[in-house]
Amino acid sequence: MWDRSTTMKISICIPVYNGAATIERLVDTVERELSGYALEFVLVNDASRDDSEAVCERMALARDNLRFISLRKNFGEHNAVMCALNHVTGDCAVIIDDDFQNPPEEIMRLVQELEKGFDVVYSRFEEKQHSTFRNLGSKFNDLTATWLLEKPKNLYLSSFKAIRREVVDEIVKYQGPFPYVDGLILRVTTSISSVLVRHNDREEGKSNYTLKKLISLWLNMFINFSIKPLRVFTMLGLGISIISGFLIIYFILEKLLYPESSQGWASIMVAITFFSGIQLMFLGLISEYLGKHYLTTNKAPQWTIKKIVP
Repeated sequence: MWDRSTTMKISICIPVYNGAATIERLVDTVERELSGYALEFVLVNDASRDDSEAVCERMALARDNLRFISLRKNFGEHNAVMCALNHVTGDCAVIIDDDFQNPPEEIMRLVQELEKGFDVVYSRFEEKQHSTFRNLGSKFNDLTATWLLEKPKNLYLSSFKAIRREVVDEIVKYQGPFPYVDGLILRVTTSISSVLVRHNDREEGKSNYTLKKLISLWLNMFINFSIKPLRVFTMLGLGISIISGFLIIYFILEKLLYPESSQGWASIMVAITFFSGIQLMFLGLISEYLGKHYLTTNKAPQWTIKKIVP
């Protein structure tokens, strides 16, 4: 727990993607809501297609407590967040989106919960304002995280969270090209809490989450943070082998007892197709593991920086 006789420094990490219309107002609102704390802003532009880079650069030149980092290409939200965490200097880091769906006035509640001694505090929304598609995708990811990462069932993994400095220092040790921030947090600590907060409608534009991005996030969690999928396929292969052994015995007995019986070519083709599908699926899973391991060992970058201001 922090010594209340000193002012805590809070690092506000904002991954920016097409946020030119909202980012300056967001920073102003956070400063107003957290006027009692020393603040540091780290904005990471993930190759936005609008004027975000120009807006953020102007803000960085005008403010002493704001650092702007622009990436050379779109690496994804989790990579941008990791870049921000590598550049924070505060006692804790708060990660917040640039679209006002995470209310800036709720940051105080996250920080107050963190001051109770927790390592990480997640926001838990009263009512999510995402589309049905996004909500279903989030629910599926939540179930997957519970199974793969042994996440507590009552913990919702949201992008809006506060992280103690010591945990940040452990998280940024991960240098692989496929970071999953929540997975890294769950590797580091179990001292995690959550607070109920509002969830607003997106103020500008539409959600940047597509089916492709949701699948990519799920595969990242599935492949990079657990070997359970391999164990599932191992057990599946064992089960199929046992069933196949019984079927072989059955067909031998059938041939011995009923030598004139016709052979079931249709059932043979179905069996071949089924087992071929299982094999191809398993090979695909192995290929994903090997491919990501190859990129990691060859030091594919987690991000590359175009400019830092100041």
